[in-house]
Amino acid sequence: MILIIDDDIAVRTSLMLLLDHEGYEAKAVDGPDQALEALQKDTPELIILDLNFSIDTSGGEGMALLRKIRNINDAIPVILITGWGSIELAVQGMKLGASDFLNKPWSNDHVLQSVKTLLELKEKKTQTHSRSQLDAMYNFSQIVGEDPGMLAILETVGRVANTDASILITGESGTGKELIAEAIHQNSLRANKPFIKVNLGGISTSLFESEMFGHVRGAFTDARLDRTGRFEMANRGTIFLDEIGDLDASSQVKLLRVLQDRTYEVLGSSRTKTVDLRVICATNRNLEEMVSRGTFREDLLYRINLITIKLPSLRERQKDIPILTRFFIKNLKEIYRRPNLDVSKDALKWLQQLPLPGNIRQLKNLVERSVLVSRGDLLDVADFKSQLELSPGRKGSLQLPEVGSITLDELEVQMIRRAMDFHKNKISKAAAALGITRSSLYRRLEKYNIPYDDASD
Repeated sequence: MILIIDDDIAVRTSLMLLLDHEGYEAKAVDGPDQALEALQKDTPELIILDLNFSIDTSGGEGMALLRKIRNINDAIPVILITGWGSIELAVQGMKLGASDFLNKPWSNDHVLQSVKTLLELKEKKTQTHSRSQLDAMYNFSQIVGEDPGMLAILETVGRVANTDASILITGESGTGKELIAEAIHQNSLRANKPFIKVNLGGISTSLFESEMFGHVRGAFTDARLDRTGRFEMANRGTIFLDEIGDLDASSQVKLLRVLQDRTYEVLGSSRTKTVDLRVICATNRNLEEMVSRGTFREDLLYRINLITIKLPSLRERQKDIPILTRFFIKNLKEIYRRPNLDVSKDALKWLQQLPLPGNIRQLKNLVERSVLVSRGDLLDVADFKSQLELSPGRKGSLQLPEVGSITLDELEVQMIRRAMDFHKNKISKAAAALGITRSSLYRRLEKYNIPYDDASD
């Protein structure tokens, strides 16, 4: 049973009819006293709670009721209904344990999507399966590992894939966030629909609307043809927003609107478009810290992280290093036509002791470089050692410090400075060496107040 709490009879009737049509049993009450009375008689599977009642339009009464509901039963999913004017209050409600919030006027599809997702998540309990059992249940062919922590993550991925829950994937660079996003899509009901990847760190502020929403011919000076935006490309499928922590404040506002009500306008057009998609975001930044510093919107954070998946660093899953190494070598056998390639046990043990701050990406690059320069087919410790620290004369070489001796921001500053020095302040070459776009490098130079000369590029 779904309990609807709202003082507006039109809202109660509308939601009752909507839920009844979809086969849900629903009950509606018009205020806090009736809601508490209903909770004493029966335990609903889900509650839809309005923040404002006729006596008080500040939202305080709805928030007080949410606290009481949480004291009675903190396992019941609660969806808050709010207007734009009380979004800040809705965010406070999320902190108190509400599961989602919907804006008035709402989209019926969005309401049903949220209800379905929360009920399915509530019903499915986390179980413990072996890697072979997980592989029999889901498609995890691109994800390598048997570490217990990774298996728990794969359990979660399989559990949430069939829902439309918004998911935030966090973790250091190189931990496999994109692979997890792809696995969620491949195991979802949208698997045969588009999976669109967007690197938000590589989109400048001036191009954000055109890239994400598209534009019509003549919308701006260089708009000679119509352009389809990423949201339209992802319609009915999944959009993966990588590096969401790099998004500037104005772009965060524009993104939030789409995620709130699934509508947007193509640049240069006044016609509103509706989009049906699943949103997965990823970042290597601490968004909670950014919220406290005022550099990331709190309401956007709560909109994207109904489920959060934190990926462990490779040093936290050292037993997977030999498995990953053998996986990479197996692939390289085919790529470089060296069927007898192998790795010694001593080398595998030695690799397990490395800090590998670049995580899986660094390990993969290390293995491939070692394969390329090795003369024999059996890779040993010496082969990997020779490639771990590139010689100072090698183009684009950057030596990484020991883990724990430096913060990620300090490491980023150090690597940017070294790349800029090595390439004599040429933005294009430094960006290529760092594996980022020119616009992304420009933003980092400004963020860390690193001087540069545009004329030198």
